[in-house]
Amino acid sequence: MKTRHFVDSLVVQARAGRGGDGSGSFRREAHVPRGGPDGGDGGRGGHVILRGDVNVDSLIQLYFAPHLIAEAGVPGQGKQMYGRNGADLIVRVPCGTLVFDEETGEQIGDITTDGQELIVARGGAGGLGNVHFKSATHQAPTEFTPGGAGEERRLRLELKLIAEVGLVGFPNAGKSSLLSALSAARPRIAAYPFTTLNPIIGTVEFDDFSQIRIADLPGIIEGAHAGVGLGHDFLRHLSRSRVLLFVIDAAGVDGRTPWDDYRALRNEIRRFDPELLKRPVMLVANKMDLPGARGNVPQLNRAARRKSLPISTRTGEGLDVLRARLKELIQPVAPGAAPEALSGELTTPTANGEFISPEKLASASFLDLGTPSPRRKRRCR
Repeated sequence: MKTRHFVDSLVVQARAGRGGDGSGSFRREAHVPRGGPDGGDGGRGGHVILRGDVNVDSLIQLYFAPHLIAEAGVPGQGKQMYGRNGADLIVRVPCGTLVFDEETGEQIGDITTDGQELIVARGGAGGLGNVHFKSATHQAPTEFTPGGAGEERRLRLELKLIAEVGLVGFPNAGKSSLLSALSAARPRIAAYPFTTLNPIIGTVEFDDFSQIRIADLPGIIEGAHAGVGLGHDFLRHLSRSRVLLFVIDAAGVDGRTPWDDYRALRNEIRRFDPELLKRPVMLVANKMDLPGARGNVPQLNRAARRKSLPISTRTGEGLDVLRARLKELIQPVAPGAAPEALSGELTTPTANGEFISPEKLASASFLDLGTPSPRRKRRCR
């Protein structure tokens, strides 16, 4: 099976188009004395625009083409002909892409929705033709202005996957098998550590056509917060997950104990970002089809101070219950649902796993510069 390269962080150079120069032309026609200035304006330079696209899941395209250069504006001409604006360069990026200025570190925008556009480099203004400089005392102006330079910026793009549920677990805990059992995603599954090298998103569909996205991250090991293993590079993808789903190998296939795995995972997440653990948490004890797994569940529940859900991705045990609980917790909106259904709230878990005190989860902010302004109605005369 061939693995496609995954890129979730890179630096690009964006350069907007230069504006076209204005024209210094004069009208010259037979039998038209004193034609006067008629130089047109230059066109605006093209913008560099990033557009969110749900069909793009990686920054791999920009990895091989990091120089983003928009078209320059066309210079003005005689007969007051204005130059054409330069074509905007529109680059498709995954939803969940953060854009930073590489030099200042300032966050420019956060592209979170399909079709959202963010102008990262503005094209230069077109120059003025000499027609703008004529007056009663200056009837033959030769002045015109050159086009303005387009913005040029060095940008850092970081992808944080947008998924309602983030799977957290050690290597070989069965996260990829669980994602495959719940959704149509087909991640690579094997019996060796770090089979999953890149985040993978699967979509769980329900009978009412509502959907939940689940992100399968590479396995976390102790020291992941400090860069050990693969976890450090991909832990940031949990920041957009509304629910953390801990997947524990209850059978202890790799010689570890399930309760120690749970404590270690929480510790790594806490050291990476303590705010993540304030979100709703679910715990599943996987591999119930293996000997000894069911006997470890009570001690896992005591160590975690919450009740785990026993499941088996091989036999299908507990998967229907897990789907139902995820739907109840996330409350996905079905297509065509009433607008008031969009105000669903999640709850905060207590120590024993019960959910109380509804609190709204903070949604990711974004900067949308692509919204068109409303057209003015023209008055007929």
